[in-house]
Amino acid sequence: MKKIILLFIFTTTSMFAQIERIEPPFWYAGMHNPELQIMFYGKNIAQYQISVSNSIKITDIKKTENPNYLFVTINTKNVPATNCVFTFKNNNKVSFTHNYSLKQRRENSAQRKSFDASDMMYLIMPDRFSNGKNNNDSNNQTHEKFNRDLPGGRHGGDIEGIINHLEYLQGLGVTTLWNTPLCEDNEVAYSYHTYAQSDVYKIDPRYGINEDYARLAAELHKRKMKLVMDYVTNHWGKEHWMMKDLPTRDWIHQFENFTQTNHKRTTLHDINASKIDTKICMDGWFAPTMPDLNQSNPLMLNYLIQNAVWWIEYADLDGFRVDTFNYSDPEGIAKWTKAITDEYPNFNIVGEVWMQNQAQMAYWQKDSKIAAIQNYNSHLPSVMDFTLLSALGSVFNEDHESWDKGMAKIYDNFSNDFLYPNINNLLIFAENHDTQRLNHVYNNDIRKYKMAIAILATVRGIPQLYYGSEIGMAGNKDNGDADIRQDFPGGWEGDTNNAFSKEGRTQMQNEYFDFTSKLFNWRKNKSVIHTGKMTHYIPEDNTYVYFRYDSKESVMVLFNNSNETKAINTNRFAENILNYKTSKDVITGKEIDVANKITLEPKSVLILELK
Repeated sequence: MKKIILLFIFTTTSMFAQIERIEPPFWYAGMHNPELQIMFYGKNIAQYQISVSNSIKITDIKKTENPNYLFVTINTKNVPATNCVFTFKNNNKVSFTHNYSLKQRRENSAQRKSFDASDMMYLIMPDRFSNGKNNNDSNNQTHEKFNRDLPGGRHGGDIEGIINHLEYLQGLGVTTLWNTPLCEDNEVAYSYHTYAQSDVYKIDPRYGINEDYARLAAELHKRKMKLVMDYVTNHWGKEHWMMKDLPTRDWIHQFENFTQTNHKRTTLHDINASKIDTKICMDGWFAPTMPDLNQSNPLMLNYLIQNAVWWIEYADLDGFRVDTFNYSDPEGIAKWTKAITDEYPNFNIVGEVWMQNQAQMAYWQKDSKIAAIQNYNSHLPSVMDFTLLSALGSVFNEDHESWDKGMAKIYDNFSNDFLYPNINNLLIFAENHDTQRLNHVYNNDIRKYKMAIAILATVRGIPQLYYGSEIGMAGNKDNGDADIRQDFPGGWEGDTNNAFSKEGRTQMQNEYFDFTSKLFNWRKNKSVIHTGKMTHYIPEDNTYVYFRYDSKESVMVLFNNSNETKAINTNRFAENILNYKTSKDVITGKEIDVANKITLEPKSVLILELK
């Protein structure tokens, strides 16, 4: 990748230090939306008159109650990649100038392909995955220091550590990488999760530099893999540089006393909700260290849109996962999402919509008929399937089936698929960085792990795996978040267990890894799983059977969630297996007769390619 060089040219003198920040720091020519809002920040910057060279038109200049900010909008339509010069005058005399770059976009940038149901997404907490460089483990005296002995401290994982292990991910069957946020987080404690960002144009130095992030994307693309950024629209950290000098008072939501969100996101579409409950849900702060951003402020909304687009262009991104999507102002976040997908029509964005009701989750997916009742469209292509997560987090501990227990939970989840406008574009998962670890829930019973992973690998949607699940990593959220975000073994010098290699893994770790990699590498080229139809049958005696099929092939998936061996009579499935006599077990390669009965061991799954 070519190095990006940004030139700052200042003339005249006494005021040459006037500009402290310009955001976006540079931009790109040929964007779908030619309007570019540039934020200039510096002491009393608003007193200056401003002009720009190269016949570029300034279409708007916004001053706020804070004289240290100036928001200048230019029209870049038909302007080629170039350097232009902004001139700042005071009393008609030039005080200083600033050189600004419009860069050339990558070829076919607007039509970039994103992640979809053909992918398997792998979630990494960078601080906890692998330490590739020791010289960036701590930043400076004002920032949280490296301390691997502190469970909630900085452990030193970084971008280089991820790049070093892309071959491991590829072998596992990963096609898409999602990292929790990598931008600077200067909170004095517990900053390792990086959701309280202090500069959204800068990679945290403890992870690397901006060029490292772009290099990560390039290295993934060499392997035909994709990179998804974890984007936060709802809040920043209280150490964000703007919090020291807000552009406008309503840049963030403020209350007379600290007010935390009530987390009751149902208020946003509840026709019976009170105004005060709705306001506190939407405007209240997520945490005392996370000021709530006001997306109804046009300047703030444009800032967020442009920052997101800038990262897509700069780092050559393949998608977004949006944190706390439905905590934001509904109209503002819909405009944000639409602005990005207008620029990139194929760009996929998955939102964290943590609800326990499928109608409420479906409300937030693009073109939802449920939301249309209230004349709302989020324009969000994908949502996370939290009801499936909930079912997967308990079902395999339920040895006996009842109306709402055992495999009935899984069946009932899929019976509501009609609510979603795009069922293939749901992100499905059994755990992430905020939930109980799957292997803790199932006490490292690999039989139960295999059943959960088989669900993710064979149903509709985009499967997401959380780092370390594939080697049996566990953790109890009741002991604090750090326990579900432990270091990946082998990611640090001196680790006695190196789970990145077959030789370094224990026998148990290899059993987990081999099953997971076998299944997801098989899935890569199975369009029948990516986009095929599904027929499932009401569970009987805690067994559950479904089929994925298209015009070319059919896959049969059978679960026995009981503690007894079960013989399943296949006559019941005649509508799906009428033309098939035999099958191949995807994991073992063995041929299995499907004409009469299929025997399932206790707590087991079979995935069969019908022949």
